Amino acid sequence: MSGRIILRLDRMMVERGRSLGWLADQVGITNVNLSKIKNNRVSAIRFSTLAAICDALECSPGDILEYEKDDAGADQ
Repeated sequence: MSGRIILRLDRMMVERGRSLGWLADQVGITNVNLSKIKNNRVSAIRFSTLAAICDALECSPGDILEYEKDDAGADQ
């Protein structure tokens, strides 16, 4: 049984009232790459990028990372 990590960056940005462009400038990555992170279209994220996002949004990794259990094998 395995699961997956879901990025909840969109939720944190709304809570903090921050735009994609603002956060991209703060983190030092392109809007396109940040948009991919925000919309869960990445399979990995650098710790340095995650740290920069957390610094800019004044949050911790646990505020934007969520573990979702895979229920596919639950009946076995």
